[in-house]
Amino acid sequence: MSNAIVGQSGGPTAVINSSLAGVYEAARQRGAEHVYGMLHGVKGLLEDKYIDLSERLHSALDIELLKRTPSSYLGSCRYKLPDWKEDETVYVQIFEFLKRLDIGYFFYIGGNDSMDTICKLAAYGAHIGSEIRFMGVPKTIDNDLMITDHTPGYGSAAKYIGVVMKEIIRDATVYGTKYVTIIEVMGRNAGWLTAASALAKEEDCEGVDMIALPEVVFNVDRFVEKVKRMQEDKPSVVIAVSEGVKLEDGRYVCELADDVHAVDAFGHKALTGTARYLANVVARSMNTKTRSIELSTLQRCAGHVSSRTDITEAYQVGGAAVKAAYEGATGKVVTLKRISNAPYQCTTEIHDISEVANLEKKVPMDWINDDHTQMRQEFIDYAKPLIQAELTPVYVSGLPRHIYLPV
Repeated sequence: MSNAIVGQSGGPTAVINSSLAGVYEAARQRGAEHVYGMLHGVKGLLEDKYIDLSERLHSALDIELLKRTPSSYLGSCRYKLPDWKEDETVYVQIFEFLKRLDIGYFFYIGGNDSMDTICKLAAYGAHIGSEIRFMGVPKTIDNDLMITDHTPGYGSAAKYIGVVMKEIIRDATVYGTKYVTIIEVMGRNAGWLTAASALAKEEDCEGVDMIALPEVVFNVDRFVEKVKRMQEDKPSVVIAVSEGVKLEDGRYVCELADDVHAVDAFGHKALTGTARYLANVVARSMNTKTRSIELSTLQRCAGHVSSRTDITEAYQVGGAAVKAAYEGATGKVVTLKRISNAPYQCTTEIHDISEVANLEKKVPMDWINDDHTQMRQEFIDYAKPLIQAELTPVYVSGLPRHIYLPV
């Protein structure tokens, strides 16, 4: 029986290790003698960096700790494979490595860019007649993968954002004075995370006053005017803004600041400073105190407020990928299909990787209200089930216990 190998790529999530646990346990149950883990994704594989997971995961407790440990246990990377039709060098190296370890099943846990990797490897494998089966396992807090109802990782990030927004709103109102708080939420081109700010509105919380998504063209002057009108009705205004909001000319708002923005291997600009820039603009334009808050990596690593639903589904998609691969699938990705909201029911499906790779799913415009400041009930109905229940960390001496690989 051939061995399996699994890697993690792109930005981490609070539940990406639950998918790793799902792949590992399912592959062992299917008879894989060795389930290897590539360290730092495909980039690490090219450097011959890998481990045998069975030598690291010794008990059911290790699996439980893995499921509850945030971030990528195996490490991650942002590495773009070249087009194999133009340069096969890297592919020859990868397939030689896989042959040496007797790999028959290759699993990659990641988002858009990771699905691009699976798409290219599967295509090259078919080109050379390889029998290795390549499967994509979805993850991304951005929730921007096509076909799938949602992505593992999003529910926990949405839960964290909803919790934090409620807490910030409580804090922002204590003095009864004029105050504008602008919270920057991750999201380059899709506003799913920022939209999750709407979850803070409950009978015990008035919710955020404005939500700004990348799907809507941003105008700084109109933004300031909206804030002025809002503060006429209430002293404390709390706003959630996506890091990726863009001007009409296509520039990100954060580019209006003087910050230098680096570019990664996939050509993505590092976005930061949107809330800080807007807070400064408001402070100059209005007689009010302002504060900017950048949630940053906390959105993806806050394992202490993970959604139990999210952890469970992350584990399930890992197992579903293994099942599909062992039944002959390759060049595919696992997706989630929602059956009902009440009660919430969701199942897995298998789709061709080309339906997902390098594509982005945006927030539907009809889920945003007419003045583009709030989410409609359709979004709440969609997101609410994904944040339900908790699977608390295993606490030792008052702090969560994690499982990790020493550097």
